[in-house]
Amino acid sequence: MSDTPHRSRLRWLAWLAPGAGSLRRYLLLWLLVPQLVLWLGAAVLSYTVAARYANLALDRSLYQASRALARQVKPMGSGLLIDFPKAARDIIETDPDDRVYYMVSAPPGQLILGNQRLPEPPPEVSSPNGLGPVLDKPRFYDATLQEQDGAVQVRVVALYLAWGDADAPQTMLVQLAKSRIGRDILARQILHDTALPLIGLVLLMSLIVWASLRAGLAPLARLHQAVISRAPSHLDSIQLGRAPEEVQALTAALNKLLQAVRESVGQQQRFISDAAHQLRTPLAGLKSQTELALREATDPSLRARLTLVHESATRSAHLVTQLLTLARAEPESSHVMARSPFDLRRLAEELTAELVPRALQAGVDLGWADDETEAAGSTPLRVTGHALLVREALSNVIDNAIRYAGRGAEVTVRVRAEGDQAVVEVDDTGPGIPLAQRQAVFERFYRGTQEGLGCGLGLPIVKEIIERHAGSVTLLDRPPHGLRVRVRLPLAARVRLMNC
Repeated sequence: MSDTPHRSRLRWLAWLAPGAGSLRRYLLLWLLVPQLVLWLGAAVLSYTVAARYANLALDRSLYQASRALARQVKPMGSGLLIDFPKAARDIIETDPDDRVYYMVSAPPGQLILGNQRLPEPPPEVSSPNGLGPVLDKPRFYDATLQEQDGAVQVRVVALYLAWGDADAPQTMLVQLAKSRIGRDILARQILHDTALPLIGLVLLMSLIVWASLRAGLAPLARLHQAVISRAPSHLDSIQLGRAPEEVQALTAALNKLLQAVRESVGQQQRFISDAAHQLRTPLAGLKSQTELALREATDPSLRARLTLVHESATRSAHLVTQLLTLARAEPESSHVMARSPFDLRRLAEELTAELVPRALQAGVDLGWADDETEAAGSTPLRVTGHALLVREALSNVIDNAIRYAGRGAEVTVRVRAEGDQAVVEVDDTGPGIPLAQRQAVFERFYRGTQEGLGCGLGLPIVKEIIERHAGSVTLLDRPPHGLRVRVRLPLAARVRLMNC
């Protein structure tokens, strides 16, 4: 036996469940479907009532016509006198909307007057008590007449009348029928006049329900917008203002979760910062001691071991410094730092000057190049943000160029305005970064080369800081060879900072 109907029913019930779709659709479904069912029930009830009253109107007209027809047959002695002039026949037979059938029989079943033989009423209609027909009381029933153009459904009234002497009582049956077309037309008209207002009421009620649901779910929409419009670093409590108790409870639960996350992130940041600070002092001492030991050591094998220790200490110290910078660059830390406008041109120029000794020590020619269209330092490029973090980002870019360009290479720093953005470019004539690795170098602890003392955090730190200032970092080729790191930041006049 196939279970397809069972599965279809389960799918339908699952679709009706509140978790299967939107809450608005679920509520609309369960509010509007009962209205539709009630409307259909009201329509059926209206048609039933309309048909009942149409039957009453038809039965009343049939009864009056049957009484008028019975008066045309008068008992006279032992017989019946039929006084049915043409005028009376025209009154009965002429109906502008429908055809009328009539028959007078005495005894019942033997036609003495009429234009159609009509079937006698069923026993349950003519004799409901089983003791014979009830005299002088109309009985109504439905019947079918066969005509040339087909069967006709008619409504019939049967009226039994007594005549004759008391010693020889006799019965006369007067029947009059009319097709149900007029009755059906009247019932449909009543249904039409009743259903249209009901449809209008249902539509109006549907609009009211939809508007009520929209107003009732508006606090949820505001809560949704308040959540999705936040940056990942924005962990402050959500404030909705006036809202229903259920939404307030949900908001309170979210705020409690945000508070727990905020405390957890704060603990993590404090741990990283404290650990880095605690590691910095012994590493600095280790570097100093290895430098002193290298000066005094004469054994080549010992000097080689000390050199490895010194390089490891230097790399560890650099890693600690980078971890501290990364901790400050994290959204949870950067959003509490004060933002203010500063001159990016001046910051980059001062930083370049500070790193010149570091470049000379590495055998690299570090220089500053101004935009050809502007005098040196004549036009400040003001951006809004954390000057200390931006300085760390640019320092990492220049430091990477110095570290990996190689001895004899040239590193050039330039700053210019480009539309509503400030652009910082750091060019070097070193080996560059292969195109296949340019996306990976922005991942933490990824190193494209094992040369140097890097730890794989320089460019990730740069990307983190610059993107927190609504900027971007790209790696480009520098013709004829080398690498160009381009940093873009929005100018303060038109800046629209990310919510950090």
